[in-house]
Amino acid sequence: MEKRIYNFSAGPAILPEEVLLEAQKDLFSYKGSGMSIMEMSHRGKIFDAVIKEADADLRKLLNIGDEYAILFLQGGATLQFSMVPLNLMPPVNKADYIVTGAWAEKAAKEAKRVGTVNVAGTTKSENYTRIPKQSELKLDPEAAFVHFTSNNTIYGTQWRNEPEIGNVPLVCDASSDFLHKKIDINKYGLIYAGAQKNIGPSGVVVVVIRKDLLARSQDSLHTYMNYKIHVDNDSMYNTPATFGIYISGLVFKWLLNMGGLDEMYRRNVEKAKILYDAIDSSAGYYKGTTVTEDRSLMNVTYRLPNEQLEEKFIKEASAKGFSGLKGHRSVGGIRASIYNAFPKKGVEDLVAFMEEFKKNN
Repeated sequence: MEKRIYNFSAGPAILPEEVLLEAQKDLFSYKGSGMSIMEMSHRGKIFDAVIKEADADLRKLLNIGDEYAILFLQGGATLQFSMVPLNLMPPVNKADYIVTGAWAEKAAKEAKRVGTVNVAGTTKSENYTRIPKQSELKLDPEAAFVHFTSNNTIYGTQWRNEPEIGNVPLVCDASSDFLHKKIDINKYGLIYAGAQKNIGPSGVVVVVIRKDLLARSQDSLHTYMNYKIHVDNDSMYNTPATFGIYISGLVFKWLLNMGGLDEMYRRNVEKAKILYDAIDSSAGYYKGTTVTEDRSLMNVTYRLPNEQLEEKFIKEASAKGFSGLKGHRSVGGIRASIYNAFPKKGVEDLVAFMEEFKKNN
C-alpha cells in the first residue's frame, strides 16, 4: 500500500513512520553487513553495538544513572507480573498493590501466589472510571514495595503523578504510557513496560531496576526468573528479541531527535485536547467514560447514544481508514489509542469524521 491508514490500535500499536522507513532500508543488509539484523548473532559486534546504543539512549531520555540497570527481556508485562513479586517480595513477603484496572488486577493475582497482597486502593466498585486519591490509599509502611499501573489501556484513566508512598520502593507497570513524558526515575525502584504500545514491536519488555534491589533476588529462583542473572549477563542470558530491541533503539533515537520527552509530552497533551474537546462539545452525543481529571492522554475512551450507533460508527470509520477504534471487548464503546507515534493530523481527521457522523446520525 502506498497510503497508510490511521492505526488507533491499543497494541501492537503504531510506530513512527521514520523508524519504519529506516528499518525497511536496512532490513535486507544492515548497514552493509550483508545480512539482516534478524539474522545476525546476538553475541556479534554489530548487535552488541545496537543494544548498547539502545541502553545509552534510554538513559539519556530519562536521565537514568548508573545506580539503575536496564534490561531488555521477553514475556511481556505479563511475565513481569510474576517476576516482580518473586524477586522483590522477599524477605517480608507482603506488598501493596493499587488496583485501577484489568492489568493491575492480573498483576495482583500473580503476586498473591508469592505472598500477601494488600490492595492499598482500588476503584473497581466504580468500574475503574477514576484513579484513587492519595487520601484513599491504605499503605503498609512495612510492605516490600508498592505496585501501580500508570495508564489503564482498557478504561482510559492515567495517573498524573506518582502515588506518595514514603520510603517503600515504588514499582510501576508503565506498558501503555512509557516515555510519553519525562518522569523522575529516582522515585522508582523498578519500572517495566511491554514494548508493543509505546516503544516498539511486541516481543520485548523493558525493565529499569535500581541495583540495590537485586540483593533480594534469591538464588533459589528459577534462573530465567532472576533479575540478578539478567543484569549479570547484560540481557543476554538467553537469545534476546534482537529485532524488537533494534526497533526500540530506533524509537529512542527518534524521541531524542525530536527534542526529547518534554517535547513529546507537549505533543501528547495537544493531541488529546483536540479529541477530548470534540467529545465535550458534542452536547452529550459523545460521552467520555472516565472522570475528567484522570483522563488518559494515550487511550481516549467514549460512548455513543447506543450500541447500534457505535457499531455503525466503527464500520464507517474503518471504511474511511480509521482502524482499531473498537473498545476492549470487556467494556465496549470506542477507544482511540493515540500513543507517541500517532500523528496530530490523524486526530484532527478523526474529529472531522466524528462531527460528520453526528450530523448524519
